[in-house]
Amino acid sequence: MKVHYVEIVSKTVKQQCNALEQVHGVSFGAEVQDLGQAKVAETASGTLIGVRAPLAEHEQPIVRTYFAVDDITKAVEAAEAAGAMIAYPPTKQGETGTWAIYILDEIQYGLWQQ
Repeated sequence: MKVHYVEIVSKTVKQQCNALEQVHGVSFGAEVQDLGQAKVAETASGTLIGVRAPLAEHEQPIVRTYFAVDDITKAVEAAEAAGAMIAYPPTKQGETGTWAIYILDEIQYGLWQQ
């Protein structure tokens, strides 16, 4: 398994970015519209970290990991067969790729196909 993207939803974006920069030595760039206005940093291993504000009043702070997959349709079908609820079906996100979210036992997982 390879982690493609770690999404952090927080009401304190600037504080989260500052802490991640100081603790992990990453550097956040400008907001990326395709990623919900997330400020994004890339780790030495190539994993992307995005920090963004909630997109809706009901969205709660969360850290969600998106795992890279070769075939997102097949991965979503496998998650559903394993008992997961599909929260977001495969959705093309601009030039960044296609993502999906599934929930199993109240834990959210992301899938990402480039």
